[in-house]
Amino acid sequence: NARVLQPGVDPNVVVCWGGHSIGREEYDYTKEVGYEFGLRGLDVCTGCGPGAMKGPMKGATIGHAKQRIANGRYIGLTEPGIIASEPPNPIVNELVILPDIEKRLEAFIRIGHGVVVFAGGVGTTEELLYLLGILMHPRNEGHPFPVVLSGPPESADYFAAIDRFVGATLGPQAQSLYEIVIGDPVKVAKIMKRSMDAVKQYRVDGRDAFYFNWQLFIDEAFQAPFVPTHQAMADLSLARDQAPHLLAANLRRAFSGIVAGNVKEQGIRAVEANGPYEIRADVQMLAAMDELLQRFVSQQRMKLQGEYTPCYRLVG
Repeated sequence: NARVLQPGVDPNVVVCWGGHSIGREEYDYTKEVGYEFGLRGLDVCTGCGPGAMKGPMKGATIGHAKQRIANGRYIGLTEPGIIASEPPNPIVNELVILPDIEKRLEAFIRIGHGVVVFAGGVGTTEELLYLLGILMHPRNEGHPFPVVLSGPPESADYFAAIDRFVGATLGPQAQSLYEIVIGDPVKVAKIMKRSMDAVKQYRVDGRDAFYFNWQLFIDEAFQAPFVPTHQAMADLSLARDQAPHLLAANLRRAFSGIVAGNVKEQGIRAVEANGPYEIRADVQMLAAMDELLQRFVSQQRMKLQGEYTPCYRLVG
């Protein structure tokens, strides 16, 4: 028992997702948002690495200190394939290592009461697709779960590209599940703080725990571990003639495979031995993916350092 599930505490945990390889302006912005969280007594949960995973925690420590909050929580959730390349940042005071990426992603939304997505790369997109897919499931309709995409003015084009990608692949329903806030840390914090009341009331009405989101239904497609072999990547169904939440699940798997090929030892070795992963889909789907991935490459969001060699190939 990692003791991260604490009964008797009102909803106040904000999950922050974002990239490890981000610009200085983007990093400073995550600290400003975290600071505003701390002033409002909100705790922070991230993937516990550098960049956008460290910034909100760092800012929250200052906000908590100003409010004389001595027991601020800085929760880090990771898994073996990630922690091998990204050790926890020094601010984390509660660390949980989950067995695989799917259990890590589920832990984020079971423990958290809202999510803020900062600028990132394929890993951040994977996380967003996972969350949108779950919220789009018919059994989760009306479930209060605030989601905000936010960054400094320098990141406005990035979030516009993410929004276009979501619209082109999953449609308006998915776009309606989040709000985009540019250059306004106070507004982000106010949205999250205000949303905690709705989350609390929903849990009370459903006789659910504040510390664990039991009511949220998670389909097996989001729970079963996905091992990104070359065959598994080529066999992914990215056709539009399936339920939106299932399409989101398979898009999440595609991006998970790219993450593996970029930073995880097993994925890197598989690509070195067998060449790039092949991702198959129709022309429109591939065009949407290619636009987003090329933007990540040009903005150096694919890896921490060095020239990027794609670990994937889009095949129509």
